Amino acid sequence: MAISRRAFLKGGAVAAGAVALNNTPAEASADAPETRIKGVKSSTTICPYCAVGCGLLVHTKNGKVINIEGDPNHPINEGALCSKGSSLFQVANNERRLQKVMYRAPGSDKFVEKSWDWALDRISQRMKETRDKSFKISELNKKDNKEYVVNRTEGMAFFGGAGLDNEECYLWTKFSRAMGIGQLEHQARL
Repeated sequence: MAISRRAFLKGGAVAAGAVALNNTPAEASADAPETRIKGVKSSTTICPYCAVGCGLLVHTKNGKVINIEGDPNHPINEGALCSKGSSLFQVANNERRLQKVMYRAPGSDKFVEKSWDWALDRISQRMKETRDKSFKISELNKKDNKEYVVNRTEGMAFFGGAGLDNEECYLWTKFSRAMGIGQLEHQARL
């Protein structure tokens, strides 16, 4: 039996009207948000990726993150998240995420597990050595042939990224300036 396009649309409109006028309350489905997060601890936090400060709801069960979503009560994002914020669950729960310091010595082809204390000591030693080798107290200005105090190191640069929030960027900048580092960059500029 052939049905015309007009008859199909009329039938669909009548069916939609009948469903809309039916006063039977709908039953909750398994996909309802209340069912999905029942019995878990919910806490609010801020997305770590950029300085916008989008609000997040993090749901945990037995100390493990089971769900991350935008906070609908947050004034900045009102529950919406960008692609990076939406992927935070994969960052928290990823079997490939490194939990230990892995070090590969120069010329080696193997990574060796090291402690955090060793890694932080090694980084601070290397930064001190580099700063001592490349620190300039003064510099001659070629235009007026005068010596000016500069107190900077040209052997290091700091590189920031979208994973830093405003407070972290402030501390990062203060630390780098205290070290005498003048070259500060960000991933958005490169």
